[in-house]
Amino acid sequence: MIMIIKQGTLPEQIEELRAEVISWGLQPQEIKGESTFMLGLVGDTSQVSEEALMRYSCVERVMKVSEPYKLAGRRFHPDDTVVEINNRKIGGGSFAVIAGPCSVESEDQILSVAHDVALSGAQFLRGGAFKPRTSPYSFQGLGLEGLELLKVAREKTGLPIVTEIMSPEYVDVFIEDVDVIQIGARNMQNFPLLTEVGRTGKPVLLKRGPSCTIDELLMAAEYILYAGESQVIVCERGIRTFETATRNTLDLSAVPVIQEKSHLPVIIDPSHGTGHSSLVPSMALAAVAAGADGLIIEVHNQPEKALCDGPQSITPIVFDHLMKQINCLREALMTEDGGLDDGNAEPFRRTA
Repeated sequence: MIMIIKQGTLPEQIEELRAEVISWGLQPQEIKGESTFMLGLVGDTSQVSEEALMRYSCVERVMKVSEPYKLAGRRFHPDDTVVEINNRKIGGGSFAVIAGPCSVESEDQILSVAHDVALSGAQFLRGGAFKPRTSPYSFQGLGLEGLELLKVAREKTGLPIVTEIMSPEYVDVFIEDVDVIQIGARNMQNFPLLTEVGRTGKPVLLKRGPSCTIDELLMAAEYILYAGESQVIVCERGIRTFETATRNTLDLSAVPVIQEKSHLPVIIDPSHGTGHSSLVPSMALAAVAAGADGLIIEVHNQPEKALCDGPQSITPIVFDHLMKQINCLREALMTEDGGLDDGNAEPFRRTA
């Protein structure tokens, strides 16, 4: 439910209403428009009647919200969320590329890739320290050692690091060492983990599960938002269909759909979305054309020797060429008033 507050309502009247809403076990969410002020009710509103809310003299009218997600939805938050990490922005027209290897394998490997992607214009470094693998016999990552190597790469290049958490037991370490905490596709509906990560105060990158709907993705984001974290980025990385030509089916329509439903930035992972390095550049460019707020791309200096996801990793040379193409395409898509600013451009996409 959303309560539209009458113009001229005194602050003490609003505070009285807020206190009453909280006493019902609900969380009031302020929504400020150009000429309107609203309070959204987050929680179980099944026992709250419209008539009960209209008894308050400061309430002009009440709207019911049909979507199950409130904090992630545009009704409660009409303006785009802009996630900012170390002066690098994602969302609201600001575009960012996250690049790096699937997993951290050695200091030489991560430093080499980090330097290359930084020179090509990537804004963030990705790399897996903990790797959830389908087979227990596959490389599981270097763990805390890999996290230390990512910190070295950050120090050498200045790139904020994005890496995946798999267990709540490492939350304190991630709070201390990681710039953006990634929730992988397999953990998208690990609700206790989502809640713990939402309490960290760290930006969160949430990947869509391979068999999950967009509404389920936004409900997973709702867990993180409800726990207290406002800086959430959602990622489309391909879904499971009958098609076998690619690793997954990359759902590029998720970009405009999510942007209509939600204020959260949405990025695309063409590496997991296709599973083939030859397809990554074209799908990355297609994502830019679709209006994505960013990309997360796997880059490895020797894909043929990679311990994880080598077939879908592009080389630094290919990545450098792709970044040039991305910049050219974005310039072509810019609005008349747009402008480039250190890789972060003014909006060129239509927002809801």
